[in-house]
Order: sequence, then C-alpha cells, then structure tokens
Amino acid sequence: MPFVNIKVTDEGVTAVQKAALIQGATQLLVNVLHKNPQTTVVLIDEVNTDNWGIGGETVTARRQRSQSPAPPAAIPDVITGQENPDELPFPAAALVQFYAAFNGGDLAMMADNWANTADIAMDNPVGGIMRGWEAIRGVYERIFNGPAQVYVEYYDFTIHETGEMFYAVGRERGEFRLGDTAVPLAIRTSRIFQRIDGRWRQVHHHGSIDDPDLLARYQTAVRGGTPYQVS
Repeated sequence: MPFVNIKVTDEGVTAVQKAALIQGATQLLVNVLHKNPQTTVVLIDEVNTDNWGIGGETVTARRQRSQSPAPPAAIPDVITGQENPDELPFPAAALVQFYAAFNGGDLAMMADNWANTADIAMDNPVGGIMRGWEAIRGVYERIFNGPAQVYVEYYDFTIHETGEMFYAVGRERGEFRLGDTAVPLAIRTSRIFQRIDGRWRQVHHHGSIDDPDLLARYQTAVRGGTPYQVS
C-alpha cells in the first residue's frame, strides 16, 4: 500500500487545495510507479512555522527577517535652507535651519542649530577634528567673516530616526569662491542630531571629499595658499 506524507505550513491551506494535493499525489504515483490509486494513502500534515526550521532557524524567524523593511530610499528633495520646514518631515526642519544658517552666514542661527556643549564634534574636509562648541564656532566665524563666498546644498540623502536621535547621510554640492578662484564642492556629508530639551540639536558632522585633486584645490583655497585657477 503506497503511502505519501505531505507536510505544509499551517497558513490557511484550503480544503480545495488539500483535495487537489491528494488527487495530484495519487495520480503521480499511478503515472510514475503504476500504483493502484484505490490503495494509495496520502496524508497531509500542517506544521506550525515555529516547529519547522531551515538552516538553524525557524521558518517564522526566516520569514520575519525576509520581510524586514528595505533600506530607506534616498530622499529626492534638495535642502538649501530656503525651504519651509512645515512642509517637510519634522527632522528635516533641523537640516533646513543648518543650511539657512550656513548659506546666510548667520552665526546666531548656527549656534541655535548646534548643541552648545563640550562633547560635540565636527570633521570637515579641510582636516582635523573640532571638539566642543567653542572650537566649532571658531570655524564658522572664520568662514562667515572671511573674504570667501561658500554655498552648499544637501541632496541624495537618507534620514534615520530613533526616539532621541536622528542622523542624515548624503551629499553636499556647491561652490567655494575667493576672488577669481572658484572651486566646485562635492562632499559626502553626515550629520547627527540629538533631541535636547524637546528640540533637535546637531551634535556631530562629518564631511569628506573623495576626489583628491578637488580636495587639494579646496584646501589650498581655504588655507590661503596659491589657489588653483578654475574655469
């Protein structure tokens, strides 16, 4: 007497589907092994996904892992500082404030954007790590009060938020201009904001330039050396 045991997960297999499995398995034995369908037994076991494992983990765990959210897609918007924060997701408002302060040369707004504490940090493409608000403030003072004009905007970025922190990972583009010298800017940029007293305040910034020639041109221009002439 042929015996066929079919095991399926208990996820709503209908009576019609079970009947089709029984009929199909029976006919398969008739076609391949020439068994008598009248004496062929087909048994269907429904198994809970917690009781079935593959590769060292339950089917339940594997399916939950496969159904985890996909990585966030890059946000198509460009942040220049001119946007209306009310029209953007809430965390993005802190980014708008930063770029409004930077492109507007507004030191008071910049101070409001950053957490004015000793444990914040900033890495910028010119080099070095600035720690604490006083050191970071000095960088912005030199930029805002210097002879150069600098403009940047944020694009191709993603925002990742937890309860008390969010970070943005993306790119900046813009221009550094000093007299007749103009250096295009292409910077990989990440910013971390922490919720402090109910507000998002920036606590870390990192920027880096991949292109070594562009980095050298930017560093030379910022440090006041012999600038490259950019057409």
